[in-house]
Formats: sequence, structure tokens, C-alpha cells
Amino acid sequence: MSSSLGRGLRGGLAAGAVGTAVLNAVTYADMAWRGRDASTMPADVVDALAERLGTEVGGSRGERTNRRTALAALTGTAAGLGVGALVGTARAAGLRLPPVVGGVVTGALALAATDGPAHALGVTDVREWTGQDWVADAVPHLAFGLAAHSTLRLVDRRPEEGSTAVVDQPTRASAGLVARSALLGVAAGGRSSLGLAGPALTGGNTVAKLGTLAAVGAEVVADKNPATPSRLTAAGLPARIASGAGGALALAKRDHQRALVPVVAGAVGALAGSLLGAAWRAGAAEVVPDWQAAVVEDVASFTLAVLASR
Repeated sequence: MSSSLGRGLRGGLAAGAVGTAVLNAVTYADMAWRGRDASTMPADVVDALAERLGTEVGGSRGERTNRRTALAALTGTAAGLGVGALVGTARAAGLRLPPVVGGVVTGALALAATDGPAHALGVTDVREWTGQDWVADAVPHLAFGLAAHSTLRLVDRRPEEGSTAVVDQPTRASAGLVARSALLGVAAGGRSSLGLAGPALTGGNTVAKLGTLAAVGAEVVADKNPATPSRLTAAGLPARIASGAGGALALAKRDHQRALVPVVAGAVGALAGSLLGAAWRAGAAEVVPDWQAAVVEDVASFTLAVLASR
């Protein structure tokens, strides 16, 4: 694999992680706004796929329910990372679309990656969907596409076409960058969208900043819903770790430094931030209402993300 395609793949995986976090945030915000139940389609796809493979999700009734939920979340994360890897590789190969067009196309690919298998396995028939069904499904995937494409543009800054400037090799990661990457990861542990939000808000273009603020706002709203799953679930924790790592990658790219150590620091910071955030909410809930503890965490996480990214 050429170095260009390798960078495209890595950037695509980071973009897919951010897009997945944004999609989840928008979905949970919709659930909080309308008070609707979570979709059963992802878990039904797991059952249908297991049946096609001649097996089933085992365990007692409670264990089976938990495994179906976890597997559904993991397949959704895998789909998001896969779409991100695809568009990242395509971008590295020379396919560069305008921001809005690229976001819409990426969102359409993500929608096809989730709804296509469900239709093929007989879990749903998209031909019978109502207009409301399509809107409810398209909006989160559009948010995925815009966030993922903005992330790709952020991590893929390179000299303009025709530039004769000599591109120096990235320097060794400084202690300051590693420390800032770890702090950005802690912020992502608090709010998953902040891993890429920090670099985007302090160095992105206007479209990226607006999309980032919308994503952060959606997650902040969804976090206040009592039905929102814990950040330590099989769906929430990997997304936060990936967001912390992706944000560290963006910082390293922007500072033109080697990314390996900062990415590890960002991932570890996100794990620590997730554990600390969950402990804070559990402890604070015994003293103040949960929403107040959540607002304190919102402010602290956002401030930390911006300061770590400056």
C-alpha cells in the first residue's frame, strides 16, 4: 500500500469514528426530543445474519438480549468505520468532492451500508417506508456524512496542487503535543464528539465549525435523556476512544509531527476520561440532580477540548 493510500485509510478510519459518534448523538437527540423507542432493526439484523450463518445468539434471555444489543452496536460501528475507510481511500486516490457534496455522498453510502443489509436479509422492506421513516433515517446519516467528510478535510491538509514547496518529513512528536493529545482524549471521554470538535473549532473552516457545533449540541441534548445508554457500553466506549485517537491524529497533522504516540495518548486519555466522567456522574448524582452534574461536565469537557487544541 502506498504511503498516500495508507494515510487516506487512517484518515478515513478517524473520519468514520467521528461520523459514527455524531450519528449516535443525533439519533439519541431525536429519541429525547420525540420520546420514541430505540430502533430494533440493528438487533433484528444480527438475528437474521446469525440465522443465515446457521447459528443463533446464545445465552439466557437476559444474556441474549444484552449480546444482541452489543452486537448491533458493534456492527453499526464497523459499518461507520468501513464507510470512512472507503471514502478516505477514495480521497487519497484523487476523488475530491466539494464539502457539501462530499458530505451528502458519504451520508448516502452510510445509509446504504446499514439499510441495504437489512433489506437484503428481509428484516425490513424499504419500498414500504413512509416519508417520515425516510426522514428519520436520512437525517442521522446525513449528519454522519457531513461530520466524516469535514474530518477528512481536516486531517488531509496538504500543499495545494502545483505547489513547488518541499514537504518536510514530520518531526518527532513533542511532549507538549502528547500531553495535549491526552487532554483532548479526556475531553472526548466526557463528550464523544469533542475529540474532533476541538481541532475543528480551533483550525477548521466555517462549514466544519458549524457542523461541529451542531454535533456537539446534539450530543449535549441527548446526554440529558435518562434513557441514553452509559458511555461504558460496547457502543459508547469504542466510539469515545476512537474520537480521542482521531482528534490526536488531527493535532499531529496540523503540527506536522509524527502521529503514533499522540494517537495512543489520545486513546488512553479517552478511556480515562470515560471512566472519570462516569464516576463523576454517579457520585454527583447523590448530591445534585443529574442534569446539573451533566452541565458541569459539558462545560469542563468543552473547555478542555478547546484549550488542548489551541
